[in-house]
Amino acid sequence: MTTWEYLTTPLLIHNTAAILNNWGKQGWELVQVVQGPEGGLVAYFKRPVSQDQAANTGLAAAAEAARQFEGDTK
Repeated sequence: MTTWEYLTTPLLIHNTAAILNNWGKQGWELVQVVQGPEGGLVAYFKRPVSQDQAANTGLAAAAEAARQFEGDTK
């Protein structure tokens, strides 16, 4: 059985293709784009988790997404 990890991230209208391509290069598949609670768009992604991956891989990806959204390049 395939095990999935999920990611949600804001989708900035002026940079949509770059954001989607960035996540796609990291193995994330776009599942859906919905209107966020504050009016912006939110993208939902998924990717399969291998047996060898750590359980917190999704947390690391979410932290990276937050840093990118906030403009932190460190």
